[in-house]
Amino acid sequence: MKGKDAMETVDFLISGMACGGCANTVKKALLALDGVMQADVSHAGGRAEVVYDPAKVQPAAMKTAIEAAGYTIK
Repeated sequence: MKGKDAMETVDFLISGMACGGCANTVKKALLALDGVMQADVSHAGGRAEVVYDPAKVQPAAMKTAIEAAGYTIK
């Protein structure tokens, strides 16, 4: 049975985010991935915390999406 227990969380350290707009860009890129349930992104902290369904998406795809949006994973 799948439910909330099936979700996992991953954190990314991101460089290049200078403002709230940058954080929103990263958040939109992550939420566009099927299986990403929640993305909390902080430009001030330079990080993103992502809640996802590992049956649908893996952290490697999230890293690719962040980099495609123009930012770098530390």
